[in-house]
Amino acid sequence: MSKNIIILQHIPIETPGYILDLMKKDNFNLTTIELDQGEKIPDDLSFFDAMFCMGGPMDTWMEEKYSWLIEEKNKIKEYVLNHKKPYLGFCLGCQLLGEVLGGKVVKSDPPEIGIMDINMKEDRNTDKLFSEYPSKIKALQWHSYEVIDLEKNSYVKILGSSATTKYQIFKYMDHAYGIQFHIEIKNNTVSQWSCVPEYEKALEDSLGKGGLKIFDQEAKSNLNKMNASAEILYKNFKKII
Repeated sequence: MSKNIIILQHIPIETPGYILDLMKKDNFNLTTIELDQGEKIPDDLSFFDAMFCMGGPMDTWMEEKYSWLIEEKNKIKEYVLNHKKPYLGFCLGCQLLGEVLGGKVVKSDPPEIGIMDINMKEDRNTDKLFSEYPSKIKALQWHSYEVIDLEKNSYVKILGSSATTKYQIFKYMDHAYGIQFHIEIKNNTVSQWSCVPEYEKALEDSLGKGGLKIFDQEAKSNLNKMNASAEILYKNFKKII
C-alpha cells in the first residue's frame, strides 16, 4: 500500500532532495505545503503516515514576520505529540521540533557551514533509523542557529553531535527525529541554495568571498557518501511508517 506523506516547505528550492527522488520511485502519495507561499496545512493530519519538515532562510522566532510559523508549530506539536506519527525535520524542521519539545533555539557560535563530521552516539546502535550508521559520517552544514536545552525532556535522546553543536541528531520517543544537517542534498544543492540572499550572506561571512566554489567542490566530492547515508535513513524510515 502506498504511503501518504506530507512535506512542509519554507522555500521552493529546499525539498527532501535525494530522499524525495526515492519516495517518488516508491510511488508514495506526496502532499507538499509551501508555507512561504501562503499554503495551509490541512486540518486533519491523521490521513498522513509521515511528516517531513524542511529547512528555510527564516528562523523559528520570526513569527511576527512569518505569522504562519505559529500554526506550523501547533501542527507539528499535534502530529508528534498527539498522533505520535513519524516525523523527520531537517535544519529549520529540526529546530521547530526542538521548540515543540521544550527546547530553545539560539544563535550558533560559530555558525556551521561546510562539509563536516557528525559523531554518532552509542544510543544510535539500538535506534530504528540510525543503527546501521558508522561512528562518524560526513554531512553538509548550513545553519546559524541550533537547538539547546532538551535535557529536561526525558523522552529525548541525542544520536549525533558535531564539534560545536550538541543536538545534530535527536529523537523524541521512537517516531520523531530532528536532523540539523543535510544528507538529502543533490549535485546542484550548494549552487541553488547560494542564490538565497540569507544563505549567501551566511556563507560569505563564514567562508569568505571565494568560499562558495570550494564548498561546492567539497560537497560534490562527498556526495556519494551523503547519498549512501540518506539511503540508509530512508530505508529504515520506511519500516516505521
